[in-house]
Amino acid sequence: MRDVLFVTVDSLRADHLGCHGYDRDTTPVVDGLAANGHRFANAFAHACATRASFPSILTSATALQYGGYERVSADRTLVTEALPADYHTAGFHSNLYLAAEFGYDRGFDTFFDSKPDPTGLARLKRVVKERLDEDGRLYELLAGAVDAAEKEAGINVGSAYVRADEITDRAIEWADRQRDGPRFCWTHYMDVHHPYLPPARHQRALGRDPVAEREAVRLRRAMIEEPESLTADERETLIDLYDAEIRFTDAEIGRLVEHVRTTWGEDTVVIVTADHGEAFGEHGEFGHSQTFHDEMIHVPLVVDPGTTDETSASGEGTVHDEIVGLADVTPTIVDYAGGDRAASFTGYSLRPLLSGGEWPREHVVGDWSEDNRGGGERRYAYRDRRWKYIEIDGAGALYDLDADPGETTDVAAAHPDECDRIRGVLDDHRRAIEATADDLDAVRMDEATKQRLRDLGYAE
Repeated sequence: MRDVLFVTVDSLRADHLGCHGYDRDTTPVVDGLAANGHRFANAFAHACATRASFPSILTSATALQYGGYERVSADRTLVTEALPADYHTAGFHSNLYLAAEFGYDRGFDTFFDSKPDPTGLARLKRVVKERLDEDGRLYELLAGAVDAAEKEAGINVGSAYVRADEITDRAIEWADRQRDGPRFCWTHYMDVHHPYLPPARHQRALGRDPVAEREAVRLRRAMIEEPESLTADERETLIDLYDAEIRFTDAEIGRLVEHVRTTWGEDTVVIVTADHGEAFGEHGEFGHSQTFHDEMIHVPLVVDPGTTDETSASGEGTVHDEIVGLADVTPTIVDYAGGDRAASFTGYSLRPLLSGGEWPREHVVGDWSEDNRGGGERRYAYRDRRWKYIEIDGAGALYDLDADPGETTDVAAAHPDECDRIRGVLDDHRRAIEATADDLDAVRMDEATKQRLRDLGYAE
């Protein structure tokens, strides 16, 4: 049984990491972990946003299986529930779609999900929009002032998430108390998710003069509400801010890894990935909507086993180009822990790949629905080495990634046999969804939760 530190980063696309060839020094820490261990060059999320992606990450089953992703079905098995009983477990994050009310606290001894609101200003924002009469004049004045301050003046009124340094502090405090193993710690960092408000020192570290907070908030509102209005220079400024948030988060990952390995031992397994990517207008979208293009689903995945036989002897790391999915992460963690594979898992442990063994996966599939439970509009996606297929309510588009890595030209009409083959795979997946159907009640969110999710750009 091994100690495991599992780190996820919100909205981190693979092609903005140094170890993936990015020309900015955004991720020296993660690059170092990759150089000591293993990097998966073709790792893909099964969904395009946190709520739909995390079921595959923490339960190894895609979003629409087991009744969907409104909440974690009792028929799913969370990674913590598959660990041997003597593990000490903790989770630290501040994305409320992963909060206890959605079922993600199951199996954790310690679970911090940042409720109530993380800042006093955010609480003030909630009071304005929750407790005052929405038909009253005072509500109109104060709520309007909050929105206008953000949109026009660029004032960030409250924070929708806990900053990376506080998440790290909480995880370190817990790790210090766990003197005896085995131990499992999961941290999820939100800072790479918009709004992009990175510390000035991390903007300077990338050779950029710090952007005023007012300007950063203004650009964020434009990105969400009027993306077509953004100029090329404003788009580049948003990317500068995004990269600086990556640099900040990377530094906090480094602080956490160093402390945990000093406390627990150098053989602590460290796994780093992301729930999805981020778009900057490649297909007309900014942020993360349900497009299933590679800027949304191609994510980093690094496994550093520490000082073991699986560690890279060359100091350059091992790069694996096999297709892997985020559903493969939980089986890998359980494998390291010496636990039993749950019947509900659909992914595979990555450990055979680390030792040069055979790998069964040749593609990944993704899914999403309008109401989180399979109702309304449905979208499916298929990705292998050459082909990307995106299906929206039965209508499919096919992209030849060898000839068109930017996914700009639908070639479905020219390749009917490939379309038929891929639709067969998706039909199998739909049958798996039906076979695991569950009737999940809607989660009743309080107004504070709804407001913080709206502040992150979610529609609810």
